[in-house]
Amino acid sequence: MKSKLQTLDQILVTLFRRYGHRLHRISLGVLYVWFGLLKPLGHTTTTSLLAHTIYWGDPGHMVLVLGWWEVLIGLCLIVRPWVRIAVFLLVLRLPGILLAFLIEPGMLFFSFPFAPTPEGQYLIKDLTLFFASLAIAGSLEEESSPHQYH
Repeated sequence: MKSKLQTLDQILVTLFRRYGHRLHRISLGVLYVWFGLLKPLGHTTTTSLLAHTIYWGDPGHMVLVLGWWEVLIGLCLIVRPWVRIAVFLLVLRLPGILLAFLIEPGMLFFSFPFAPTPEGQYLIKDLTLFFASLAIAGSLEEESSPHQYH
């Protein structure tokens, strides 16, 4: 019984190594496209907080810009040769996320630091997605050479 479990474990680990980074990259790209499209399609998201507090220009226009920016990030993650462009676009977006925590902590936390508001949760999610994207960018060579795990 133990040897069957070990064999199954080895098969799963091999599959995860071979396809995990690719699936992670594509699913993250789809998530960015999905969440990004919400904004130009008129669905209210907490991006309006960033548009009103951090960025210059009309908040209505900035929500659209941020939405299409996220769509572009997602497409760049999905198309493997463009992943480094996605990371660059994410790095450009990072200061706005971090500044929101400094400028509007009262809007981001019911009780700092353990009880974030929905807006705070959204920005924490953005930070998590940023670091997940860095992990993806760091695994590009692993993803391109699946035979190294045999």
